[in-house]
Amino acid sequence: MQFMLIFNETATDFEQRVNPATAPAYWDAWTAYIGAMGQAGVIVHGNGLQEPHHGTQVQIRDGKRVIHDGPYADSKEHLGGYFVIEVPGLDQALEWAARSPNATTGTTEVRPVLVMTPST
Repeated sequence: MQFMLIFNETATDFEQRVNPATAPAYWDAWTAYIGAMGQAGVIVHGNGLQEPHHGTQVQIRDGKRVIHDGPYADSKEHLGGYFVIEVPGLDQALEWAARSPNATTGTTEVRPVLVMTPST
C-alpha cells in the first residue's frame, strides 16, 4: 500500500534550516531519515518545500481569481514536505512517520494514497 507522510513543521523548524548554528543538525537528521527509507526501498517519491512565505494561495470567488501571498500566520504548523512510501500496511507507515525528524516538534500525518480506477 502507498501512504503519504505529510511533514508539518513549526516556525522554529523552518528557522533551523537556515540558522548556521542549527542547520547542520537539522539537515543531518533528515539525511539520515531519508537514507534509511531509501535503504529500506520504501520511497516512491517526495520533496521538501520552501518556507511558507514563498507560497501563494489561489481561490476562485464570484468567478474571479483571488491570490494570497504567504506567510499564513494563522497556522502554528506549515507543510514542510512529504514522501509517498510503499509499505505493507498502516503499521509500517506509522513506524516510518514516528521516525521522522519533525515528529518530536511538529506533526507527521499519515494518509493512504487514494487509488483511482478508470471508469469503464
